Amino acid sequence: MVYIAYMAAMAMTGEHPQDVLARIAFWQTEKRPCALVVITNTIGGAVRAPGALLAVSETSSFGYISGGCIDADVILQARQSLKDHKNRTLRYGAGSPFVDLPLPCGGAIDVLIVPGPDADLIITLNSKLAARQPVGLAIDANEMLSATGLDGTAPAGTNVYVYYPKLRLRIAGRGADALALAKVSDAAGYDTHLQLLDEDDAADARHAGLDNVEQLTSAAGLPALYDDAWTAFVLLFHDRDWEIPLLIQALEGPAFYIGAVGSRRTHDIRREALRSQGCTDDDIARIHGPIGLVPSLRDASAIALSTLAEIIQVDMQRASPATTSAKTALVLLAAGSSRRFEDGDKLLADYKGRKVLEHAAGILAEQTPARAIAVVGPDDGQRGNVLKDAGWELVENADASTGQASSLKCALAHLRADVEIDQMIILLGDMPNVPGDHIKQMIDLAESSNVRAIMTETGSVLSPPALFKRDQFEKLAEISGDRGAKSIFQDIAFGAHTLKLSAHEAIDIDCLADLNRAKETEHA
Repeated sequence: MVYIAYMAAMAMTGEHPQDVLARIAFWQTEKRPCALVVITNTIGGAVRAPGALLAVSETSSFGYISGGCIDADVILQARQSLKDHKNRTLRYGAGSPFVDLPLPCGGAIDVLIVPGPDADLIITLNSKLAARQPVGLAIDANEMLSATGLDGTAPAGTNVYVYYPKLRLRIAGRGADALALAKVSDAAGYDTHLQLLDEDDAADARHAGLDNVEQLTSAAGLPALYDDAWTAFVLLFHDRDWEIPLLIQALEGPAFYIGAVGSRRTHDIRREALRSQGCTDDDIARIHGPIGLVPSLRDASAIALSTLAEIIQVDMQRASPATTSAKTALVLLAAGSSRRFEDGDKLLADYKGRKVLEHAAGILAEQTPARAIAVVGPDDGQRGNVLKDAGWELVENADASTGQASSLKCALAHLRADVEIDQMIILLGDMPNVPGDHIKQMIDLAESSNVRAIMTETGSVLSPPALFKRDQFEKLAEISGDRGAKSIFQDIAFGAHTLKLSAHEAIDIDCLADLNRAKETEHA
């Protein structure tokens, strides 16, 4: 089972797994005996989630696994394990032999204590998180620990706890507002990067103990963008010459949150300025403005707390437990050129009283995905209208003429900030007969099996719809021309599955003969 121990929004000292792992790594370099404690399961209410970590040495501890109900006993048990060098599996709360340690919440907490965890494992886990890469801690049925990827292919009986990098705040601004937010962020243990215009502000920030301070010198030569999917960018000053270039740069990256200070009127003016620079409404909609959970604040400290609260709220919304369907993105490729179709645009051709594309797009009505992205070409206005009416989010592929691979890359680039999307299903706009049940079967199979990819099989032919887990996204982004996802699927040694679909349901419309055959089969 895979547990998402998403602690990027809870990064005070000792809370984030990177901090605990770093402390163990430090103790190990000093040859100090230490144990790693992992919450392996919780029942009912619990302060910490499965995967939460605690480090214990002979004389100190770092981190916590409860609100103080059981930590002292867990630390005692961990020190006993350092003496006998044996793992301990313990339960506290309901069903526990420790009747003198009831949990006020009425639930239960299972923990595993591992004395002397493998140093290479600790280094690997810590290094991945320090490099801002997600990593999994696998615990098998024999209580053996190992680092693992995020492909969801853990063997039966193995639990995987997934850790994500710390929340990063990149703050561009001047004056008290920027400094107040940076102080609050730093105090919470977040990765805080401050970009300031004025030398005096930079000096004040360093005097306050903030180390990662950068002075902005030219709006035409901004520092290189290093935002990732765990970055929140906050703009905290009013200067049109600076704010528009900074926001445009942030929109080019994958930051999960982009916010800009100012009133609604200020934000409306800012939106128009961004449009004049070529930003789309979808781009602009990513910007939170006015920022903060509490409107119309005027004190720097209150603005800082309100802004940070909003960032945490957005972060936790994407990290909240979700069904497999809610972790799925549907990607409909509808940018093909119709070169082989002898009578206009194949996707707009009539089929059963509706356009071919309407049938393909209508599958969304039966699904509840996290995202539904349709890729169209630069001059596909009619196709776009069909897709928008069906509820799809449009992405334009300016290079559609180079083949299907470029459309897939466009979709993948659009999904890169959505770290909680675990998988995507690729659909084609010229396949009008795919039943919604087929998509549901794919999602169910991905939930119940160790799946890395699923393709549709008709006879001996593999085709979309195709499901790919997140660990395959990078490989999919490397294909070129008219090469499809099948080449990636065929390279998967373990975890590749197929689902059957009839020839009529799997038909794709490339030429008039295909369309006529589909109509004839329908009548038959």
